[in-house]
Amino acid sequence: MSLKPQAPAEAPADAISHSWVNAAPAAFKPYLRLARLDRPIGIWLLFLPCIFGLALGAAAQPRDAANVLKFVALFAIGSLAMRGAGCTYNDIVDRDIDASVARTRERPIPSGAVSVTSAWIFLFLQSAIGLLVLLQFNLFTEMIGASSLVLVAIYPFMKRITWWPQAWLGLTFNWGVLVGYAAMTGRLALPALLLYAGCIFWTLGYDTIYAHQDKEDDALIGVKSTARLFGEGSRTWIAAFYAATVGLIAAAMFESQRASVSVLFLVPAAAHLAWQALSLNTNDARNCLKLFRANRDTGILIAAALVLARFIG
Repeated sequence: MSLKPQAPAEAPADAISHSWVNAAPAAFKPYLRLARLDRPIGIWLLFLPCIFGLALGAAAQPRDAANVLKFVALFAIGSLAMRGAGCTYNDIVDRDIDASVARTRERPIPSGAVSVTSAWIFLFLQSAIGLLVLLQFNLFTEMIGASSLVLVAIYPFMKRITWWPQAWLGLTFNWGVLVGYAAMTGRLALPALLLYAGCIFWTLGYDTIYAHQDKEDDALIGVKSTARLFGEGSRTWIAAFYAATVGLIAAAMFESQRASVSVLFLVPAAAHLAWQALSLNTNDARNCLKLFRANRDTGILIAAALVLARFIG
């Protein structure tokens, strides 16, 4: 794999302006951008569902602190590697579409900074790291984790065939809930499935917000999304998705511990989601990006609720 960029590439419009990636050596910068390391929100949104699953699993089968911290560290490394691998694969598949969209045409592959061959090699290296992480868990968890590759492989094509690619992203990005729960307990159970379902609705909400940044370009090139499907009615749909998120996560917490008081810990997360729905301006790309990124904080609040429920609920 040649690390020498074939053409200069500007930082994407939705990247963090002060990212450390901007100061990286020129030869490595396109690959760091290909892995979206200048946009860490995706890493958070992949990592936090793993923590949700761990926290809920801890209520069913407590483990010592050393084991839990080990799992957290493994999921952090795995999320970093697999988010990068997923983005690399997505950019390989979508390189022609990305070249037609203002926000994505400066990504490394469509801009020419990284060749398709080099991108495939980079994808393999990142996937190898993810595999090494997965092999640290029990066999059942390894099987659950490996099965997510089917979802990952299909995802880039969903925007071509359905108005609901955000739902497929929800299935994919929140698989860590099931992996985290299985890592703690060695099985799956109803609370994990309820939590997974709640997180799917969460992704439906935040990725619809994200998709509003590209709706004009998507309409021109025929790419489908819930943002285009819902149009001006998006706020109502997003509010409904977020309400389902809170309801299903609350049900998971109650089913896990049978302690109704524990669901009160979700109030801050619910308030944060309500703020997003009320603040949304689907015709303002900066507003959409701000609210999408705010879901890192939503995830932290959900994780805090699940941890508190484990110890206090």
